[in-house]
Amino acid sequence: MTNNVLIQNIQSIEKELKWFESFLEARLSNFFNNELEDPYNLHLPPDLSGEDSIYADFIKHYQFKPEERLVLLLCLTPHLKPELLDPFLIKDAVIGRYHTIFGGLAGQNHNGFLPTGETAIFLIAGNNLIKRNTALKIFDVTHPFHAFNILKLDDSKIGEPRLSGLLSISDESLSLLTIGNEYEPPFSSKFPARKLHSFMTWDDLVLDTNTYDEIETIKVWINQKDNPEWDNVPHSGWMKGYRVLFYGPPGTGKSLTAALMGKECGKNVYRIDLSQIVSKYIGETEKNLSSLFQLSENKNWILFFDEADALFGKRTEMTDAKDKYANQETSYLLQRIEEFEGLIILATNFKPNIDSAFLRRFQSIVNFKFPGISQRVKLWEKALSRLPGENEVDIMKMANDFEIAGGFINNVIQFAWLNARR
Repeated sequence: MTNNVLIQNIQSIEKELKWFESFLEARLSNFFNNELEDPYNLHLPPDLSGEDSIYADFIKHYQFKPEERLVLLLCLTPHLKPELLDPFLIKDAVIGRYHTIFGGLAGQNHNGFLPTGETAIFLIAGNNLIKRNTALKIFDVTHPFHAFNILKLDDSKIGEPRLSGLLSISDESLSLLTIGNEYEPPFSSKFPARKLHSFMTWDDLVLDTNTYDEIETIKVWINQKDNPEWDNVPHSGWMKGYRVLFYGPPGTGKSLTAALMGKECGKNVYRIDLSQIVSKYIGETEKNLSSLFQLSENKNWILFFDEADALFGKRTEMTDAKDKYANQETSYLLQRIEEFEGLIILATNFKPNIDSAFLRRFQSIVNFKFPGISQRVKLWEKALSRLPGENEVDIMKMANDFEIAGGFINNVIQFAWLNARR
């Protein structure tokens, strides 16, 4: 974000925070003094319709009403102006405890007030039971707050009211609304994936004609998915998202193809580290998968599962409890990839290792064949062309004598260059 855009965005947020502060004061006065006048009648939100800032565009895009803007600001405030929530720390003079209706939690390191679902309902409706009941709609799964992963209401403890869970803004929305950048999650147990990059181009890739043709079909789906006219296509019977299987020997270009597709279509490609997902503990694999897909929802990312056999392998006959839970993991994974609306690419060296239930759900199955002599000649030529100076290598002899794929050819070139430098 440039300085001018950043300043515009800050100005919009400052207007909203001033409105939030005045509304909160009125809501608390209304509560403590038993006033009947609703703060909505006296404290109208600032008009952002003419402003060209990321925050203003965000509000206009989702068509948020005043009560929804208040809840969004409630979750932004701990990150921007935490002191605005200090009035919630007032204790009841009679019982000597914090007011139950305010909700809120104390953080481990954060010294201020952290809002819960109860805090949001109080802000919207005070202690008006009818309005409080109506306000619960902001926590529906169909509401943009949940559907687009803008805000998150944590699960409450067993036996406690649902609204006692922490209410927070997602890292993605926080990054967008404050610094204007798309959030890129760091590698962690919740998101065991790394962004896949490549400095190569399609010219560096040598594939079979049929393989190229399959890849073009996938690229059409990616580009059409972003087309505003996509919603007018009669695809009600089509499956959500798009699932692809890349199979073939190591070094034939599966990972590079995934990286280049993202590069050309302007999508982030994340290679999933399956070793961090698959767990020997019952239920942990499903939990890890749930976190992965939840963070990937509505992001337009490409998820690339390399060496997918570990997670998408064939189900086994149930001889003991271990087999039962392994099959449950596979069934759960089937469900999640069907619900995912983006592009999922699975890569394997051996197609027969993939469970047949998965194969039926792939829209494209792409064979990366081992390169023949003519393709190996092209691969040697392209690899050698990246080296400085002249070379006197007999490329045809190399292609005939060594039956190796493109990835191994690049390794040979690197090894030879390092030895020459040594």
